[in-house]
Amino acid sequence: MVMMARFAFLSLVALLAACSSRAPAPAPVVKPQVSYSQLPDASPIADDVLIRAIGLVGTPYRWGGNTPDSGFDCSGLIKYVYRDAAGISLPRSTREMIVMRAPTVDAKALQSGDLVFFATSGGSQVSHAGIYVGEGRFVHAPSTGGTVRLDYLSNSYWAKAYLQAKRVIPQGHLAQNP
Repeated sequence: MVMMARFAFLSLVALLAACSSRAPAPAPVVKPQVSYSQLPDASPIADDVLIRAIGLVGTPYRWGGNTPDSGFDCSGLIKYVYRDAAGISLPRSTREMIVMRAPTVDAKALQSGDLVFFATSGGSQVSHAGIYVGEGRFVHAPSTGGTVRLDYLSNSYWAKAYLQAKRVIPQGHLAQNP
C-alpha cells in the first residue's frame, strides 16, 4: 500500500512539475496603443474564454490547483477556463497541452484565446503556459506565493522563454449557451 501511495504521489509531482517555476514581478501597467476597434473580430467563444480568464486574475497560485476556490497552477487555470467557458476539455499538464493536435500559431498571428507556452527552466522543455488575451498580453498562474495575473509577452523574461502557441478554439466556432 505504501508503495502504491508513493507511486501515486511521484506521478502527481511529475505531472504538475511543469508549472513549478518562479516568474518575475509583474510589469507596470501601460496604456495600450491599439484601440479595441482596430483589433480583428474574435469569436464569441474566445470572448467567453477571455472574460472567464480575466475574471480569475487575483486568484491565488496553488501548485496542483484547478479551481477558483483552491487556487490554480498554470495548466489547472487553462483547463478550468476552457472547460467552464467553452466546454472544451484540455489535457491537465503543459507537456500534454503542447503536443495536443491543435494548430500551431506564429507569434505574430496570435489571437485571443490561443495558448502560449514557455520554457522557464531554459532549454526547449515546456514548463509554463498561459492564455493569450490580445494586445501582447496573456493570463497565467505564474508561481508559488503569487496570483493569477496578466503579463506582457514582450517582457524580457517571457520573450526569452517563449516556445510556441496553439489555437484550440476553431475558427468560426460559435458560443453555445447551456
